[in-house]
Amino acid sequence: MPLRARQRCHALLTGLVALASAAVLAGAPPAFAADTWTEVGSDRADPLTESQGLTSVEVPANSPNRYTGIGTIPFGVSSRGWNHVGDPDASYNGYYIEPYQADSGTAKMFRVQAPGGAWSEYVHTLSGGEALNNSWVAVSPGGQWMLAGEWGTMNRLPVFPTPGVNPSTSPSANLPQASNVRLDRPVRDVQGCDFSGPTTLLCSSDDPAGTLFGMTKPLLQIDLSAEPGSSDVTGRVTALRQLPLRSGCSGTFETEGIDYDRRTGTLRVIVLSPGFCVLTDSKTYRFTRS
Repeated sequence: MPLRARQRCHALLTGLVALASAAVLAGAPPAFAADTWTEVGSDRADPLTESQGLTSVEVPANSPNRYTGIGTIPFGVSSRGWNHVGDPDASYNGYYIEPYQADSGTAKMFRVQAPGGAWSEYVHTLSGGEALNNSWVAVSPGGQWMLAGEWGTMNRLPVFPTPGVNPSTSPSANLPQASNVRLDRPVRDVQGCDFSGPTTLLCSSDDPAGTLFGMTKPLLQIDLSAEPGSSDVTGRVTALRQLPLRSGCSGTFETEGIDYDRRTGTLRVIVLSPGFCVLTDSKTYRFTRS
């Protein structure tokens, strides 16, 4: 082949390779940046009233942080069998939601306080294969959809219309599951999740084995392919760090609820101490992004 023809052929091949590379990159999934969270302080966590979960409340203005524990369950709720409360959350327009479960049965319950103070209850009948546990809730930034947590080793996070916020919900009707977040790798014993952005979740795992991510009790980041809604989305799971495990007692720690306050950029996670020290040095740890 003459030199000039070879040069034209080489230029053509180079152009085709460039076009093909551009097409591959255009179709590639977005890159996810794993955040780094640095511990900046801690507060004692009361074992009766601050041992299960926590959330920051934006509406009404200047509302205090809310906590859950066995001591926060109203008698009128526990007497009907709802004897475990998980990690709560609040929508940006002021609906506060607590997840409840019973020791047995075929349903879980979400207790909702409207911005005006009135309480209502929404019951979800379990679907096939759904765990009874109701460990946590996380309201999406848009407010219309809510994630809820099961227990054990899971490959999905169930999605529900947010009770009290989504107009399709009613206390007099079953709260249906709408979809799932399908995870790219399993997670174990997640005790709380909160949105730090439209498609980013931060989750506290009580995983005691450490076989999934090479560490026990990890802080997880889950990047969603889209905002949750009525159709399934995917979630990419990354372990960011081990949560603090410090106490005057030795033994098994228990990781509990999590909260991200977008107003201050502060992440908070409850970690209960082993044995007797659960009464004395359990902590709510504070972190900031660095």
